[in-house]
Amino acid sequence: MALKPRTDVSIKNKKAFFEYEIIESFIAGIQLQGTEIKSIREGKAGLVDSYCQFAGGELYVKNMHIAEYFFGNLRNHEAKRERKLLLQKKELRKLERKVRETGLTIVPLKLFLNEKGFAKLEIGLARGKKVYDKRESLKQNDARRDMDREMKY
Repeated sequence: MALKPRTDVSIKNKKAFFEYEIIESFIAGIQLQGTEIKSIREGKAGLVDSYCQFAGGELYVKNMHIAEYFFGNLRNHEAKRERKLLLQKKELRKLERKVRETGLTIVPLKLFLNEKGFAKLEIGLARGKKVYDKRESLKQNDARRDMDREMKY
């Protein structure tokens, strides 16, 4: 009997939803080294202040933190290295065109494990929000929270 891989790991980038207006999202694979997947399975990763950037026709996620694996000894990985994202060429060309033409950015939204146990990164094509947009979203969140509170009682 084979063991089922753990798939309940889901690390979200809450700051991205506040700072950016998400236009379109994609699911990308991540090229990982050695002990990185073990740290992700333990939930020891963070997407705060991470971003995606093109280099040589490839898309990389930068500043994504994956903590060193406790039992990793000499073959442990670097916590904040560049990691290549795995997308289809059609999707890469589309993203690169949008980023160059319209000045949009690509931000990581969620890191999760799929049903096969592979680490996947949901990335979003995003436009930065203005200060008044951020205030408006805070007002909407407060109003939604108040309505939920009233419904409970």
